[in-house]
Amino acid sequence: MKTTLIQFGKTTSKDFQKIIDEYTDRLKHYTQFTVTTIPELKNTKALSAEQQKQLEAEQILRQISDSDYVVLLDEHGKEFRSIELAAWIEKKQISGLKHLIYIIGGPYGFAPSIYKRANEQLSLSKLTFSHQMIRILFTEQLYRAYTIINGEKYHHE
Repeated sequence: MKTTLIQFGKTTSKDFQKIIDEYTDRLKHYTQFTVTTIPELKNTKALSAEQQKQLEAEQILRQISDSDYVVLLDEHGKEFRSIELAAWIEKKQISGLKHLIYIIGGPYGFAPSIYKRANEQLSLSKLTFSHQMIRILFTEQLYRAYTIINGEKYHHE
């Protein structure tokens, strides 16, 4: 199964990027994992939050196909313990799913068209984190899930 993370804008912290790269490299042992970075919108001061979300939605929709399984990383999504996330991913693999796409939205979240297109929503925490920090948390949790699936010692119960 191919796995993609779609995000907006480059990771600004070199330290954060170093950690993300570490987990991205580790993930490649388990899945075809890629990160697609959509450039941040420019000249947004004259745009409302809704207009920004709509422009971002247009860019997101260009990155996904009808057959892709789309999961939004969203504060209102399902919350899993790490072991539950692993089980959820394993079910997706067994189901024959070809491409699983996770999306981190822009600063104002997602446009209605993206919620409509999404298959599921996943929340990493009830706490609020920066979009930059979520990249680290998500790649680490995805790596943890694959080590759980493979019975490796990274995760301790």
